[in-house]
Amino acid sequence: MGEVMKAVRLHVFGGPAVLAYEDAPKPVIGAGEVLVRVHAVGVNPPDWYLREGYRMLPPEWRPEMVFPIIPGTDISGVVEAVAADVDGFAIGDDVYAMVRFPGGLNGESRTYAQYVTVPASELALKPAGIDHVHAAAAPMSLLTAWQFIIEQGHDVPNPLQPHQHVPVPLEGKRVLVNGAGGGVGHLLVQLARWRGAHVIAVASGKHEAMLRDLGADAFYDYGKTKVEDELRDLDLVVDAVGGPQSSRFLRTLKAGGSLFPVFGLGYDDGGEAARRGVNVSTTQVNSSGAQLAQIAPLLDDGTIRVMIDSTFPLSEARRAHEHAARGNLQGKIVLTVA
Repeated sequence: MGEVMKAVRLHVFGGPAVLAYEDAPKPVIGAGEVLVRVHAVGVNPPDWYLREGYRMLPPEWRPEMVFPIIPGTDISGVVEAVAADVDGFAIGDDVYAMVRFPGGLNGESRTYAQYVTVPASELALKPAGIDHVHAAAAPMSLLTAWQFIIEQGHDVPNPLQPHQHVPVPLEGKRVLVNGAGGGVGHLLVQLARWRGAHVIAVASGKHEAMLRDLGADAFYDYGKTKVEDELRDLDLVVDAVGGPQSSRFLRTLKAGGSLFPVFGLGYDDGGEAARRGVNVSTTQVNSSGAQLAQIAPLLDDGTIRVMIDSTFPLSEARRAHEHAARGNLQGKIVLTVA
């Protein structure tokens, strides 16, 4: 079997109880890859979508998977080995990455583990100003926010619409972020503010102090106010919750404005957006070491802060998933790896 490591694997689909902390083969690097000793793992919704067998996707979209499966995509750690054809990384470098996404949707990312191989093109040096926990929390959520409102940065065919997603100018614009307290939402708030937008955050009331501290110009508690009944003439709504309910924000937008549902599956407005002259666009986040390197200085100097909801040891991944299932998280969940 060769060398072994500790990892979290599943042998059947199901709830958090199917996550087993056990011995697994240590991966061996191939061409173009870097072997990383993982220090921390970011927990993201695709982790539990995979654990459940992607039951939220149409059957024809569900990838074929082979057990046992190691879930996870986001890591921060230290380079253990580098393939001979890789330049730019050396043994001992601190690095972070979103690994093989969405290409690894079938369980090929494998980050809930002590070691993972990462294509060098998806890897970047970890920002020196943050620790491994905060670096591991960043990649998927921050790349999602970045690719939605700053620069998509790839031309991978968009599975959710026939045309590529194009971010819109933010300077001086009125931008609403729904789901602003979550992993993607709190980063959208900061990026929009950084780019000069007037940012309106919508979230649970418990997130108000955090979001104002992160730069939100206005805050609405969705439990007290239906913003779709209160606000008008917005330039952009980024709905970090997404799904079929996103269309309720169309009435808040001016003609020529844009609605970006981060979770675009199931969106259908029955032609209302076209009648209102509103652009609706979504995209699928893709791994990018180049963008993580571009973003790193913003994390390093504190321009962008990643908030941590909670941490759990890798061995307690099922507890982390149980915590996530309760919802209303404030920032990200991270697994620490011994």
